[in-house]
Amino acid sequence: MSFRLRALGLLLLVALAATAATAWLTWRQATGQVREEVSAGREEIALITGELYAYGYAHGTWDGVSATVAALSRQTGQRIRVVSDADVLLADSDALAGRDVRPVSTRPPVLVDPRPRLVLPVGKVPRASVKTTLVALGAYRDSVAYATCLTRARAAVHAEPDRFGMPQATADRPVGQCAPLKQPPVSQALSRQDRDAAMPCEKEREPAACLRRAFNERADAFAPARLQIRTGVLHESPPSLAATPTVLVAAGVALAVILGALLLSRAVLRPVRALTGAARALGEGDPTRRVPESGRDEIAGLGRVFNRMADSLQEAEDRQRRLTGDIAHELRTPLANLRGYLEALRDGVVEPTPELLDSLHREALLQQRIVDDLQDLALAEAGALTYHRAPVALRELLDTCRTAHRQQAEDAGVRVELAAARPVFVHGDPDRLRQVLGNLVVNALRVTAPGGVVTLALNAQGDRAVIEVRDTGTGIRPEDLPHLFDRFWRADAARGRATGGSGLGLAVAHRIVADHDGTIEVASTLGAGSTFTVVLPAASPPSVTSPRAPGSGRAALPVPPDTDRPASR
Repeated sequence: MSFRLRALGLLLLVALAATAATAWLTWRQATGQVREEVSAGREEIALITGELYAYGYAHGTWDGVSATVAALSRQTGQRIRVVSDADVLLADSDALAGRDVRPVSTRPPVLVDPRPRLVLPVGKVPRASVKTTLVALGAYRDSVAYATCLTRARAAVHAEPDRFGMPQATADRPVGQCAPLKQPPVSQALSRQDRDAAMPCEKEREPAACLRRAFNERADAFAPARLQIRTGVLHESPPSLAATPTVLVAAGVALAVILGALLLSRAVLRPVRALTGAARALGEGDPTRRVPESGRDEIAGLGRVFNRMADSLQEAEDRQRRLTGDIAHELRTPLANLRGYLEALRDGVVEPTPELLDSLHREALLQQRIVDDLQDLALAEAGALTYHRAPVALRELLDTCRTAHRQQAEDAGVRVELAAARPVFVHGDPDRLRQVLGNLVVNALRVTAPGGVVTLALNAQGDRAVIEVRDTGTGIRPEDLPHLFDRFWRADAARGRATGGSGLGLAVAHRIVADHDGTIEVASTLGAGSTFTVVLPAASPPSVTSPRAPGSGRAALPVPPDTDRPASR
């Protein structure tokens, strides 16, 4: 996977994890706090309503309820406003606490009915239930009057339900003016209105429900008023989310980001450190250091490019080392011979015959040609070799080359033929191109046995000009073909400079053809001959042809070719 995609995927994963964690935390906190608030609110409302109901049930009046409201407000932390069903304010926790009264919440009020629930006997006939209801009404009326008196006397009032569910008030101390009333017989304790309200229920299908309604209607006359309880403040700010879980999740996300960054930096820096170490070793002269190439991302690609660069540098250093050794080898022997002959001539040991002087002159010319070829090759590889480009007629150039080597061919017993059906032109340096052809022809003549043929062929293939130098010589071994254009390379190491050339001609020719945007290739069959093919970009024929030397805009004399062609083919 691409390193960019891995980094993007990791960052996206961290971002998604952070977003999901934040969303989950917010949802969890919000729902948890809402659930807790609802539960706590219900518990607080239940506590408030239960305490106020118990107060009204026991005291029979709402006098003195303010203390209970203040205590409930402190206990629950709620703002409590208590009014009667006639909208008469009974208590407000803000006023009781001495603060400015705040607007009350718009939530619906909670109703508290302090009237007791009538308990009727089970399995009794309706008449007995009617009697029980009438007795309960009388008992409740007396209990309310007694509890109200005790409350106003500031006595602590407690109440326990009797068998009918009616409160039985008691005080923590005797209060003389509030003695409990003795209950008279039912026929005297109840008014006619009580009997008139209860008696019709005897004939109802559901007498118990009817009697409870009748009880509540008659108890309204003396029971404490029903309450409306409001809690909360208008526009109250909602509670904020707890900070601790948020901080913990933020710390966890930050830790995940740091770990992801560490993993990413490790994945990046480990190969970078390996590259740095290998580059430092390469700069210090160790061309054998390489970096691992595992993976398919950009970092692994960089490692592969570095290894190829190191391979190229090592090969270049090896070539330079071999070149230096080859040059020293090529120059050592002839220079030693020249030195020996010159010292012998100086000492009078050898006579200075014309043949000896001519041999020494040829040897000096060969060394000069080696040095000139090395200079041409160095300039060409550095891009500093000078070319004088002009339109070149290749058929005339081939014919000139054949004429220049006719005598050498006749001496070797080889026939040189020209196969050029029509003129083909290129734009290039005629002298350098003649140098390339001269090297190829001389090499072909050297490896062709007497009676053989060397053919110079020319044809056009689209926008390319194709030159072929074919011979019927010994051919080249397949394993030697990749090395033909190497410097100082010879197929047969036993052949020397006199028969095998300097070993630079084909390298120079390859460089010159490449500088003309062309290619040079070889195909060979061992024992049948070889074909060197030079392909160059074709050019349009010149509009005006001046009477100059064939194939050149300058002198027609051939440049003496270097001879570099493997002889053992």
